[in-house]
Amino acid sequence: MDAQTQLELEAAAFRRLQKHLMQERTDVQNIDMMNLAGFCRNCLSRWYQEAANARGIDMTKDEARELYYGMTMSEWKANFQTDASAATQERFTEAFKANVSPATKP
Repeated sequence: MDAQTQLELEAAAFRRLQKHLMQERTDVQNIDMMNLAGFCRNCLSRWYQEAANARGIDMTKDEARELYYGMTMSEWKANFQTDASAATQERFTEAFKANVSPATKP
């Protein structure tokens, strides 16, 4: 497989993951994703922002989230985010420490 085809397939897989998380599985909470997998929708939008910034494209965290989510973070939270239990929040604190480097923490 040539490099351009590989790049296009990787981009297509990313877009499919984005669609799955943003349209088909809005019930899956970011906190649960972080606790189970070590990443969440916010991580994906941050990685998008970091890739843009590495190419000299000025993009803020909020701009990246809106591009990834298809809406503002406040709209997403109002429409889809539910309250997490104290135990879930505690697990998140540990998962966040383990998976988000100090240079990229919000």
